[in-house]
Amino acid sequence: MINESAYLKTVDEIFKRIEDSCEPVDPDDVEAVTAGDVLTLTFRDRSRCVINTQRPTRQIWLAASSRAWHFNLDEESGHWMDDKGRGEELFAMIAKIVTENTGVTLNWG
Repeated sequence: MINESAYLKTVDEIFKRIEDSCEPVDPDDVEAVTAGDVLTLTFRDRSRCVINTQRPTRQIWLAASSRAWHFNLDEESGHWMDDKGRGEELFAMIAKIVTENTGVTLNWG
């Protein structure tokens, strides 16, 4: 399991990457706001996608459209993968949610 300081640094980088990918998008379509350990994407229809840290388990949790996912770091690949083994990756899931809610495709840079 990733140590706490590496986890916190990684989560900061992930939140920044998500915020940066939303920056060129019209804020009426998707607005990214971080408050503490939570990053919220708010869409035009006021629906939300919430991404938050789970420090005790060193996971990243994602909730949107009455669904929720928990992601663990796969240290071998460096990707954050769902803990149910469905092969869902964090950034791909966020991109899918944004596209479903706005029609916008995020550029992860």
